[in-house]
Amino acid sequence: MDVTWTVKYITEFLGTALLIILGNGAVANVDLKGTKGFASGWMTIAWGYGMGVMIPALMFGNVSGNHINPAFTLGLAVSGLFPWAHVAQYIIAQVLGAMFGQLVLVSVYRPYYLKTENPNHVLGTFSTIDNIDNGTVEARRGATINGFLNEFVGSFVLFFAAVSITSNFFGAEIVKSVGKLLTSQGQNLATMTTDQQIQAGITSIVGASSASKAVAHVALGFLVMALVAALGGPTGPGLNPARDFGPRLVHFLLPKSVLGEAKGDSKWWYAWVPVVAPILASVAAVALFKLLYA
Repeated sequence: MDVTWTVKYITEFLGTALLIILGNGAVANVDLKGTKGFASGWMTIAWGYGMGVMIPALMFGNVSGNHINPAFTLGLAVSGLFPWAHVAQYIIAQVLGAMFGQLVLVSVYRPYYLKTENPNHVLGTFSTIDNIDNGTVEARRGATINGFLNEFVGSFVLFFAAVSITSNFFGAEIVKSVGKLLTSQGQNLATMTTDQQIQAGITSIVGASSASKAVAHVALGFLVMALVAALGGPTGPGLNPARDFGPRLVHFLLPKSVLGEAKGDSKWWYAWVPVVAPILASVAAVALFKLLYA
């Protein structure tokens, strides 16, 4: 789809907002006292985040690439797969989208924030923290180390798999080889024979709307759902700097009159972990993919 970069920025904003509404919305439904989904279990959260990635991917994958994650944008840029001129705009759009999505959630769940008595449950609907943390200074070192390892491993799996399943889908090799053949021959549709026109038409259809690539976007949602189920125990996980930093900033700025007396520390001492770890993991994962397959 041929759209302007401004539309792509707006799309990243919308996609990230949807991710937060569906993902953190599931957390709020499980953790906030008095909701109909209160204490319904971890798989509710896994489904929320899985759909929070799948739905925007299907909506916007052909528009902006549906990065909805600063770490992914940076990883692609470092490997030369995304223009640096648009990195800052993408990241700003993603962070603002995450903040907007979180504000939508707060407006919907405000009565239940006021009922909730556990500060970690309130913060958990915004951002991540390692479960080792018990509120003491002594626990911070262990929480930081364990959190960094968890976020790095989870993010590496996410980004390596995401690039792979959207690039190495079944049929991708045919599209690439035929496309290179036609390009090397310098042909255009007007000068092709009938057989060549049919071949070019098939290539165009497969390249633009491949069922395999659509399935790959669906697989992204199940990938995230599996990661939350498998690696969500320690930290959540975040896997996304915008998903963690934007809502954490909203938590910090909103007063207790909105979030209730249970609003506690925003835990800024930990905030660098879900930002730095996914970025490093993304750079490593995309570089490895490019080395092996690009």
